[in-house]
Amino acid sequence: MADVLQIPAFLCRQTDFLVAAGKASRPVNIKKGQWMSPEEMRGAVEKVRAGGAPEVAVSERGTFFGYGDLVVDMRSFPRLRAACNAPVIFDATHSVQQPGQGPQGSTGGARGFIPPLLYAAAAAGADGFFLETHPDPARAPSDGANMVPLDQLAGIVGLAVDVWHRVRGGETVRA
Repeated sequence: MADVLQIPAFLCRQTDFLVAAGKASRPVNIKKGQWMSPEEMRGAVEKVRAGGAPEVAVSERGTFFGYGDLVVDMRSFPRLRAACNAPVIFDATHSVQQPGQGPQGSTGGARGFIPPLLYAAAAAGADGFFLETHPDPARAPSDGANMVPLDQLAGIVGLAVDVWHRVRGGETVRA
């Protein structure tokens, strides 16, 4: 049984699916569609809550910009929180996807932008982080171009948590 249900961005506007997820009596994380404003997510959250979900969070993963690129608007974190009255998670690895720009038209990615976007999101008010990792991203079965190599994960996340604590006036967790 799942501890948390996640609604993919492309399904965040499917009413029946959202209500059914809420009826599962599990916390639900809804990824914001890349074509939506933060305020447009209010309806999706309300539908999951109407289904009875005990907790709801929303994830920011960027907005389409031009052809094949996503851009993360750091203003989205407080706007999502205000519109949805829910914690906001930053999906750092999917935010650097480049649909259709990989080999043979597969999804590519700009992995080098994950750390600075993650740190900026921590400073801008994200409540949590989502990152995909793999020991050898080039050999990952999916999304390898935008995964954090496993041996780099602890350092990247540690610095993000430090930024998160510093912005909130708390103690740092790294030496």
